[in-house]
Amino acid sequence: MKKVAIVTAAVLALGLAACNKNNAENNAANETAVENTASTDVNAAENAGAEANAEAALNAAGAETNAAGNAVANASNAVENK
Repeated sequence: MKKVAIVTAAVLALGLAACNKNNAENNAANETAVENTASTDVNAAENAGAEANAEAALNAAGAETNAAGNAVANASNAVENK
Protein backbone atom coordinates (compact mmCIF):
# COMPACT_ATOMS: atom_id res chain seq x y z
CA MET A 1 0.00 0.00 0.00
CA LYS A 2 2.86 2.35 0.80
CA LYS A 3 4.35 1.72 -2.65
CA VAL A 4 1.05 2.66 -4.27
CA ALA A 5 0.89 5.84 -2.21
CA ILE A 6 4.50 6.73 -3.05
CA VAL A 7 3.97 6.05 -6.77
CA THR A 8 0.72 8.04 -6.70
CA ALA A 9 2.42 10.94 -4.97
CA ALA A 10 5.28 10.83 -7.49
CA VAL A 11 2.86 10.77 -10.43
CA LEU A 12 0.91 13.68 -8.97
CA ALA A 13 4.13 15.64 -8.37
CA LEU A 14 5.25 15.06 -11.95
CA GLY A 15 1.81 16.04 -13.21
CA LEU A 16 1.91 19.28 -11.23
CA ALA A 17 5.44 19.97 -12.43
CA ALA A 18 4.30 19.49 -16.01
CA CYS A 19 1.44 21.95 -15.45
CA ASN A 20 3.74 24.69 -14.20
CA LYS A 21 3.99 27.42 -16.77
CA ASN A 22 7.19 29.09 -17.83
CA ASN A 23 7.09 32.39 -15.92
CA ALA A 24 9.51 34.09 -18.29
CA GLU A 25 7.25 33.33 -21.25
CA ASN A 26 4.15 34.38 -19.32
CA ASN A 27 5.78 37.61 -18.19
CA ALA A 28 6.86 38.42 -21.74
CA ALA A 29 3.38 37.69 -23.06
CA ASN A 30 1.81 39.82 -20.33
CA GLU A 31 4.18 42.70 -21.01
CA THR A 32 3.42 42.49 -24.72
CA ALA A 33 -0.31 42.53 -24.00
CA VAL A 34 0.08 45.54 -21.71
CA GLU A 35 2.17 47.39 -24.28
CA ASN A 36 -0.34 46.65 -27.04
CA THR A 37 -3.21 47.85 -24.87
CA ALA A 38 -1.31 50.99 -23.92
CA SER A 39 -0.52 51.66 -27.57
CA THR A 40 -4.19 51.26 -28.46
CA ASP A 41 -5.18 53.65 -25.67
CA VAL A 42 -2.62 56.23 -26.80
CA ASN A 43 -3.84 55.99 -30.39
CA ALA A 44 -7.43 56.43 -29.28
CA ALA A 45 -6.48 59.45 -27.18
CA GLU A 46 -4.55 60.98 -30.06
CA ASN A 47 -7.49 60.45 -32.41
CA ALA A 48 -9.86 62.01 -29.90
CA GLY A 49 -7.47 64.95 -29.51
CA ALA A 50 -7.22 65.36 -33.28
CA GLU A 51 -11.01 65.33 -33.58
CA ALA A 52 -11.34 67.89 -30.81
CA ASN A 53 -8.72 70.11 -32.45
CA ALA A 54 -10.43 69.81 -35.83
CA GLU A 55 -13.78 70.67 -34.28
CA ALA A 56 -12.29 73.69 -32.51
CA ALA A 57 -10.69 74.84 -35.75
CA LEU A 58 -13.99 74.48 -37.60
CA ASN A 59 -15.81 76.39 -34.88
CA ALA A 60 -13.22 79.18 -35.04
CA ALA A 61 -13.47 79.31 -38.82
CA GLY A 62 -17.25 79.44 -38.54
CA ALA A 63 -17.05 82.32 -36.08
CA GLU A 64 -14.67 84.21 -38.37
CA THR A 65 -16.98 83.58 -41.34
CA ASN A 66 -19.91 84.96 -39.35
CA ALA A 67 -17.90 88.02 -38.36
CA ALA A 68 -16.89 88.58 -41.98
CA GLY A 69 -20.51 88.23 -43.07
CA ASN A 70 -21.56 90.78 -40.46
CA ALA A 71 -18.86 93.17 -41.63
CA VAL A 72 -20.09 92.87 -45.21
CA ALA A 73 -23.68 93.46 -44.09
CA ASN A 74 -22.61 96.51 -42.05
CA ALA A 75 -20.67 97.90 -45.00
CA SER A 76 -23.66 97.32 -47.25
CA ASN A 77 -25.94 99.10 -44.80
CA ALA A 78 -23.50 101.99 -44.54
CA VAL A 79 -23.48 102.37 -48.33
CA GLU A 80 -27.29 102.29 -48.45
CA ASN A 81 -27.62 104.87 -45.68
CA LYS A 82 -25.40 107.45 -47.41
